[in-house]
Amino acid sequence: MGAVEAQSRVRSSSRSSGVLPLLPFFAFTGFFLLWPVVAVTLKSLKGKNNEWTLDNFRPIIHSGPYFHSFIVSIKLAIITASIGSVVGAFFAFVIVTYVGGRLKNVLDSISAVFANSGGVPLAFMFIAAFGSNGLATKFIRFLGYDIYAGHFTIFSFTGVVLVYTFFQAPLMILVFQPAISGMRKEWREASTNLGASALTYWRRVGIPILLPPFIGAFFLLFAGGFSAYATARALTSGTVSIVPIVIGALVDGNTQASQANLGASLAVGMIVVALVIMIGYVWAQKSTAKWRQT
Repeated sequence: MGAVEAQSRVRSSSRSSGVLPLLPFFAFTGFFLLWPVVAVTLKSLKGKNNEWTLDNFRPIIHSGPYFHSFIVSIKLAIITASIGSVVGAFFAFVIVTYVGGRLKNVLDSISAVFANSGGVPLAFMFIAAFGSNGLATKFIRFLGYDIYAGHFTIFSFTGVVLVYTFFQAPLMILVFQPAISGMRKEWREASTNLGASALTYWRRVGIPILLPPFIGAFFLLFAGGFSAYATARALTSGTVSIVPIVIGALVDGNTQASQANLGASLAVGMIVVALVIMIGYVWAQKSTAKWRQT
């Protein structure tokens, strides 16, 4: 009995010692993620007189300006994620396949800088470049074409798409390169030995293997485009009705309690969309892990 008790004590102590290093992570996650989610959810369920109600969610469900803001945000996220994923995947393939050494490191560093750019500086940069009197606009006008002759303006939805793509595509380059680098030469050689052409290899082997990580990266870009706030706010001054800007308008300054609670309900709606995206991302990661282990 003494030996069994000693072994159980050793096992319990080893388990506790393994959990202790994770306590700061759990504390950080609980304070900056779980607690805000719970607080926002509870606030969204409170009415004007601090009573429990679901009325704050009605404007989101029924057709109206708040429902429209979700449509615009999802549309913006889909468009920018689609453009960024396709463009980024192409350049990631070119970098992995044809570029090496120091040049690859330089391109990766540039992609990292662009992927982490955003907010007011990025908006100001595009206004200075593609505004009505921007440097790029004047140069294009010098070449004989006026981009403002039609309906384009950098302060519109199209302008936000252009700015978001600027950091979405480099992010795709960074997150998709490991998947392309993981393609083994033995797979290509085996398919060639079996008489498969290059088209057959990519149709039967390459694309099925790269599709899950591509979808996972798309979900990642979608989440970034759906939740970004500062860049669109600084660029359009709130004229493009996306959910983060609407929430900012509801909770900014001296607002009524009902408006703040409505903003909390919009935030809960964004959390629900983010959870759906997270489920898709986890599925893509699991599908990617299957062939990485083979």
